[in-house]
Amino acid sequence: MTAPSTPGTPPPGPPPSGPPPSTPSPGSAPPPGLTVRPAVFGDAQAVCALINEVDLLETGRADTEPAEIQGDLKHPEVDLERDSWLLYDGGRLIAYGLVWDDSGGERIDMDHYTLPGHTQGVRYLFDLMEARAGERAAANGAARAVIHLHLNAAPTVDLDVLRARGWHPVRRYNVMDRHIAPADDPLPPPPAGVRLRTCLEEPDRRRAHALLQESFADHFDFQARTYEQWLHDIDGDRVDWTLIWIAAVAGLGDAAVLRTHNDRPSMAWISNIGVLREARGRGLGSYLLRHAFGHHAALGRHRIGLGVDTDNSSGALALYERHGLTLDYAVSTWELTRPV
Repeated sequence: MTAPSTPGTPPPGPPPSGPPPSTPSPGSAPPPGLTVRPAVFGDAQAVCALINEVDLLETGRADTEPAEIQGDLKHPEVDLERDSWLLYDGGRLIAYGLVWDDSGGERIDMDHYTLPGHTQGVRYLFDLMEARAGERAAANGAARAVIHLHLNAAPTVDLDVLRARGWHPVRRYNVMDRHIAPADDPLPPPPAGVRLRTCLEEPDRRRAHALLQESFADHFDFQARTYEQWLHDIDGDRVDWTLIWIAAVAGLGDAAVLRTHNDRPSMAWISNIGVLREARGRGLGSYLLRHAFGHHAALGRHRIGLGVDTDNSSGALALYERHGLTLDYAVSTWELTRPV
């Protein structure tokens, strides 16, 4: 998640065609032959290509679109000059790093993609990223930085390098997928007393945000976000609001929310299924899941996927398995704690 120094505004002039001279780094220079600089908005295409190259190695599939990276690079909570890094070997982009802060406290997030075989460059980039994460936590008044990084279970980055730096895995997520087809996945009728509506109007968008905040508040690594922050997180300017639904239950009112999107090349995607605690046990999660299957099958998609915390206490993993979703690949959350 990133943003240019002027939030939402691309820098003037054409995007850079190659790496400029290395940006001075705190404490040390890059390893010989490597250069590093901050990202700018015009780098979205190059970053996207790198991420897809890494994903092809890790999962066999390239699913990232440039618009997704552009959404990251214009996020107002990230200062690209200090929170992003592009690492080059000659004229070849070999690694991308990003730091951002959703918590306003000690919890800081990192993102990192690197091509294999560049261990010295990885160590150097992690020096810069970890130091910046500490600065961001310190700016929040925290005494330490608790940094999280999501990595494929079999990543291109050398995990021994991370372990030697004090990183360790703390959570596992399964990315699951399933074949869908109109004949097999018709739109299900709603349960008795349940009414579904899309979020075309602003009040419903705000209500969807509130439902997500409440229903996920007790989940691992949840960070509370204002409505405006959430819109930036999901790149609200390009969201298809017809693919987000609110479920109202007789006697309870708005009780659940389903957020999906249809912009991944290989499959439709379920981002969130949130059910308020008082509405659980009524089959709402199952209904919303089957609604997503049916709706995206009718749009012509053949596969649909989602990610799930394998330690989720709500039983989400078992629910998804009962509805035919199977493991595609696994992602681990790695954690590093450092004083600031």
